[in-house]
Amino acid sequence: MSDEGADAGGRFTVELPVFEGPFRLLADLILEQKVDVCDVSIGRVTDLFLSYSKRAENWTLEEATWFLAVCAVLLELKVGRLMPRPDVMDEEDMLGVSPDLVYARSLELAAVRQVAGDLARVMETEALHHTRDAGPPPEFAHLYPDVLERVSAQDLAGIAATLLRPPPSLDLYHVTPIRYSMEDAVSAVTDALGRLGRASFRDLVADCEERIHVVVRFLALLELYREGKVGLAQAETFGEIDVEWRGRER
Repeated sequence: MSDEGADAGGRFTVELPVFEGPFRLLADLILEQKVDVCDVSIGRVTDLFLSYSKRAENWTLEEATWFLAVCAVLLELKVGRLMPRPDVMDEEDMLGVSPDLVYARSLELAAVRQVAGDLARVMETEALHHTRDAGPPPEFAHLYPDVLERVSAQDLAGIAATLLRPPPSLDLYHVTPIRYSMEDAVSAVTDALGRLGRASFRDLVADCEERIHVVVRFLALLELYREGKVGLAQAETFGEIDVEWRGRER
């Protein structure tokens, strides 16, 4: 990075072992998978940007917002690369980042840049407005109507009571009550598999009366699988799920 931290146009530039030039171009190259995100030090870029922002005269809200959004995306991509991966990897895993994820992140960045520009224009427009702190001159005070002339203390009290009074009833028709807990679902699955040893998921939810019961019981099954108490097998996509009990006998 140069001493000024910016090119002739005032844009933020970086100087790294793998790249030297405008940071916007570096971000595009990373999203297009032409530069490995693991070769870019986000901490170093952030330090350079903070140093540049203190000296830059034309530092805008759009530039700062875009930079923060890009760094967040790059950190997410880098963490995804550093996290442990399964032994069996497909072509997308070999690339490190799914093309769909990269495309989605590029759309998010474009939206952030547009919103940042809109906010900057609104703030610039609002900065031109100034409030009037002083009242009317004494010689013209009689020309202004008294807006509180017919308002009494009882009127204000009545308005306050209406605004602060709680509603007579709260409509909760759209809220689904929880009638089935994860503990109940785990107990039901454990009891059934303890007796049968092996069963299909369809058999394990045969006694469920509502859809929410099926959902919670499926989550309970995943929890037991995570704990190593059951084994799951599915012969084909969207096929029957076979569940085998591997825990202690009940």
